[in-house]
Amino acid sequence: MNEPAGGGNVHQGMDYGETSDVHQVHSAIQREKREPRAGLEPLSIWLIAVYGLAIFFGGAYLGRFSGNFSGDSLDPGRLPTRPNRGPNGPGGEQTAELSQADRGKKIFSANCAVCHQPNGLGAAGQGYPPLAGSEYVNGGTRRVGMIVLKGLQGPVTVKGQQFGTAVMQPWDKTLTDAKIADVLTYIRQEWGNKGGPVTTAQIAGLRKELASHPESFTESDLKAVPEDAELPGGEPAGAKPADAKNPAPPPK
Repeated sequence: MNEPAGGGNVHQGMDYGETSDVHQVHSAIQREKREPRAGLEPLSIWLIAVYGLAIFFGGAYLGRFSGNFSGDSLDPGRLPTRPNRGPNGPGGEQTAELSQADRGKKIFSANCAVCHQPNGLGAAGQGYPPLAGSEYVNGGTRRVGMIVLKGLQGPVTVKGQQFGTAVMQPWDKTLTDAKIADVLTYIRQEWGNKGGPVTTAQIAGLRKELASHPESFTESDLKAVPEDAELPGGEPAGAKPADAKNPAPPPK
């Protein structure tokens, strides 16, 4: 048989003398960290919280507005209809309006009740006279209109008791003619008072008359006016408030 050239023996298969080198290479590879792979990063805790809130509120919204997941809830013929709103209220029916005294009560509560108290008894210790049973309130409309428009300064005697430590501010710059008429109508018909209503036209006329009077009135100024003096266009003192069904006849 012919031997291969070179005369050496050829070893076939793995050279088992290289086993130790292979183990070293494998150990080095295992010590290396694995390369990161896209798509396998861990989710952020904030992102998980956002997803959880979105699922929670989405479920709450569906539970409230889904109509119990019934097919009839989407039927336009079964949806509740809102009543048509007319010029005076739902369905066009007439809505009740506040009376002049009711409007005046709101104005009194917002501007006058702090001093004169909600019960109209005033605060004697602080110098605020009562409105309940007051001769200025139950008398004619002129004196009480003068007080509210231009204010009051100095001592004043009401129901036999003198009040002199408090000063009433003028309201001509703060309240309109209509609001002054409303609040005067309220105090003249509340707490057992028997005064008649006051109109906006009466206050407007008095405002023009007192336009050149810059200062507040004193008790002597009020005493110079007759107790039953009325503003033009109103009802006399002691007149009952007009009934909505049976309005009072116009003044002669």
